[in-house]
Amino acid sequence: MRFLSIYKTVETGTMPTPEEMSRMGQLVEEGMKAGSLLAAEGCLPSAAGARVRLANGKVSVTDGPFTEAKEVIGGLAILQAESKEKAIELARQFLQVAGDGECELRQLYDAETPLEP
Repeated sequence: MRFLSIYKTVETGTMPTPEEMSRMGQLVEEGMKAGSLLAAEGCLPSAAGARVRLANGKVSVTDGPFTEAKEVIGGLAILQAESKEKAIELARQFLQVAGDGECELRQLYDAETPLEP
């Protein structure tokens, strides 16, 4: 099964330290070699982003930063796991390296994989 892991955290405006980047690089490398991590990306600060909404047939665009948000998306990963429980364990391991925040896990649709409620 494949899972989308969306990492949400408080936006601090500071870049990770070289040590933090090294630890994350090591975790990513290990996950890729093990086959449990299919893709991973970090996000730039929300100031570089925009929100595009459609409501009542009207499209609106709001440029970042998103100051009203308590947490913003800090990155994402595509995980390969044999169960939701295994995906949760992978998210736990990630948070131990990434620090405070949360990972929202969503199983990705695959015609060969039954959906778990």
